[in-house]
Amino acid sequence: MRAIQMVVRRWRRLSGDRGMSTAEYAVGTIAAAAFATLLFKIVQSPEVHTMLTGIIKKALQMAG
Repeated sequence: MRAIQMVVRRWRRLSGDRGMSTAEYAVGTIAAAAFATLLFKIVQSPEVHTMLTGIIKKALQMAG
């Protein structure tokens, strides 16, 4: 266990990336939320709903 801790500490010292800052987390979170909203709007559209329903019906018919 001690050897693993030493390797992790050495890796942290040598790596140039120290992780994301709070501002980067905030921007990433906002971007993810915007993307999720966009996907939700697309999936809720009547065209996509009809297409998905058709795919599910076809799959159930093929299954038996």
